[in-house]
Amino acid sequence: MNYFLNLVTSGLVIGALYGLVAMGFAIVYRATGMVNFAQGEVMMLIAYISFSLATIPGIGFGPLLAAVLAIAVLLGLAIDRVFIRPMLGEPMFSRVMVTIGLAVVIRSTVILIWGVEPTAFPRPFGNTVIRFAGLALYPGQIFAMVVLAVLCLLMWLFFSRSRIGIAMRATSNNETTALLMGINVKRISAIAWALSAVFAAFAGLTFCLMFSLEPEISQMGLRGFPATILGGLDSVIGGAFGGLVIGVVENLAGGYLGRGLKEIAGFVLIIVVLMVKPYGLFGQREIERV
Repeated sequence: MNYFLNLVTSGLVIGALYGLVAMGFAIVYRATGMVNFAQGEVMMLIAYISFSLATIPGIGFGPLLAAVLAIAVLLGLAIDRVFIRPMLGEPMFSRVMVTIGLAVVIRSTVILIWGVEPTAFPRPFGNTVIRFAGLALYPGQIFAMVVLAVLCLLMWLFFSRSRIGIAMRATSNNETTALLMGINVKRISAIAWALSAVFAAFAGLTFCLMFSLEPEISQMGLRGFPATILGGLDSVIGGAFGGLVIGVVENLAGGYLGRGLKEIAGFVLIIVVLMVKPYGLFGQREIERV
């Protein structure tokens, strides 16, 4: 029984990372209808920037987190202004290709500046194992799950209570109608890209608190994308739930069926679910071509 609980717990931890990445995918799709294939690379870039800031003598975790989030917002706004906004009105395929090209540029830049060798990230919470009910967790793992829960709550409040969130929902449902109602669609797009970068920042930072920092961290973007599909491309909170489900399913498959099946278990789950619900568990509108 303990073995099962440990597999589920560790699956929830890695699923929290998938969920954070998936929420970044979903917020951009919800606002713009496009898939940002540079999400993993943005996560990697912010993680390396976090590492550089963490090496500043005397900096605490609070100031580090605030600085990283501020940089993430500026980065998201810059991506929208420089790469995405000039492509408005162009075919969706061309806009998506821009994100793929951006991913290549970011990855090459990171390797050029920081290199490819794995780097140990400072542990602000220490490495003390926290034991509870037979489970052993590191502070970084607890931080990942707490961050996901808090962000899910904030996103629910954002979309249900704030004017910007409601405007984003309106834009997602019908962009033309939103424009006629006076909603600034360009502003909504910029906010979505800024929030997407914030999710990438949290994902990169929590990854670094648990594992070593290396360029392969960008693969979390591809690993997190199935969670977006499972939860529904237009559902931010659904992406978080999809990440948790895939993390647990992968871990259980690897623990009981063999490590070779761990990599494909999540994709098998997606196929089964999409055969029943083509738009994902929480998707509510038709997914447009990308």
